[in-house]
This record gives sequence, C-alpha cells and structure tokens, in this order.
Amino acid sequence: MTSIRKFVYATVLTLSALNFAPSPASAQDATGTFTLSHEVHWQNAIVPAGTYRFTIASNGPSDMLTLRKLNGSGAGFVMLVTNTEDAKASDLSRLVVVSRPAGSFVSALQLPQFGMTLHFAVPEETREVAQAVATSTASAAR
Repeated sequence: MTSIRKFVYATVLTLSALNFAPSPASAQDATGTFTLSHEVHWQNAIVPAGTYRFTIASNGPSDMLTLRKLNGSGAGFVMLVTNTEDAKASDLSRLVVVSRPAGSFVSALQLPQFGMTLHFAVPEETREVAQAVATSTASAAR
C-alpha cells in the first residue's frame, strides 16, 4: 500500500512540475496592413473595400487570422486557417485574389517576412460549354 502511495505521489509531483514549468516562448504573432480596392470573398466572409490590419495567431494545429478595418466602421473578421506552408525567401508579400463568376476570392496570403503562406478555400472555376445544334441544309429544305 505504501509503494502505491509513493508511486501516485511521484506521478502527481512529476505532472505538477511539467504543468508549472515555463513553456517555450511562442512565436510572435504576425501582423501587418493591406488595402482592398474592392469587395472580396474571403472564406465564408464578404470583406468590403478598405484598409485592414491583420493578425495571425498560431495557437495549436491551426492558425487564427483576424482582420480589423482601420477606416470607417471598424468591422472585424476572424478566420480559421488550416492550410499553411512555409514561404520561400524569394516570395513577395502579397494577397492573392482570383476572379470567379461570383466575384473576387482571396486564395492566399503570402508573408515571407514571417516565413509562411496561408491558403484559403476558393470555389472551383466553372467552365460553360455551349453546344451548337447542326442542321443539314438538305433536311432544312424539306
């Protein structure tokens, strides 16, 4: 019975020490600003034109992107980013916007100064194919 108590005490002491040990310093949140010249679709949000400040917080398996409008109403957006990759040093800092029939969609945010590129969901490009009905002149003359 005494050995079980000692084992439980040692386990609790070890877990407590790990819990209170200082955690490694987390990376500083990535922040910056950009200006949208027109409304865009960004994930499930429609973001109006304007100047925005962004913050990317890395907390766990996914990053959290926060947008705050600097001029006007001060509207804010929060988006979960599940698709990230390391940025190349030769990449430019840019917001990649693609055009679709439903409007403009943000597909990526490249941030080489922070070593990351964030990717966002964009609807597939649809192609409309017109079908022509050919009629022969012989059957049209009958």
